[in-house]
Amino acid sequence: MSGYKNLIYFSLLIFITTISCAPADKLASGVVASETVINKDFGNQGTALSIHLNRGKHHNHPTFAVWIEDMEGKVIQTLFVTQSFATGYYRYGSAGDGKWLKVPGEAIRPAALPYWVNRAELNKGKIPDKESPVADAYTGATPEAGVRLDVQTIEMLPISFRVLLEVNQPWDWNAYWNNDKYLDEPDYKTSAQPSVVYAVTINLESMPDRFFLNPIGHGHYSGKDGILYTDLSNLTTALEIFTRSYVVISRSNNK
Repeated sequence: MSGYKNLIYFSLLIFITTISCAPADKLASGVVASETVINKDFGNQGTALSIHLNRGKHHNHPTFAVWIEDMEGKVIQTLFVTQSFATGYYRYGSAGDGKWLKVPGEAIRPAALPYWVNRAELNKGKIPDKESPVADAYTGATPEAGVRLDVQTIEMLPISFRVLLEVNQPWDWNAYWNNDKYLDEPDYKTSAQPSVVYAVTINLESMPDRFFLNPIGHGHYSGKDGILYTDLSNLTTALEIFTRSYVVISRSNNK
């Protein structure tokens, strides 16, 4: 009996050791971990905050951007953009006419993040590409897990501001946003359901434990403009790429 107990103990020890040595976003079993931590330190004079984007059941290598605006809607600072969109180089390149290659390559995806592109202080409304990418300081690979984005902003933020997220996932079809819709618009074909925009207003004087992001609209289905469309009634799985996402402000760093 003691030998059986020792075998169980030894097996458990191997299992724990294997997990502790696994990559941050995938465990040895193939199960995706809950969060991948991304650090973006833009200076020692700014506001420290953590943005938690919890992986939803329909998360599958989405494109997304996170940024901060003042209460008048002016962008203060972009915090993060997924590397594929920021460089115009994807795991599946463009074959033209809305079709994809089966190998990595260059592509321009106007429908991916149209709301952020048309508002951001980076790239001045131009979709990033090989010739004019977003600077590496703002980018990172798309994690398989959820995300904890730990940020120190460039400057101290005002008392009240908003954190926004725009997320999009290719080929994310549903009954309304189907592949028979907009047949003459190839940029729609690489998106299907349009990008979803989330936002939360933060007041540093109230300081609850968490500020939860809520969906406020979506981008143009083929990226033709930067308008926020507020009708979310026809979105389904696009609302389940991230779930229960929130912002935490570092109290010690922002007194």
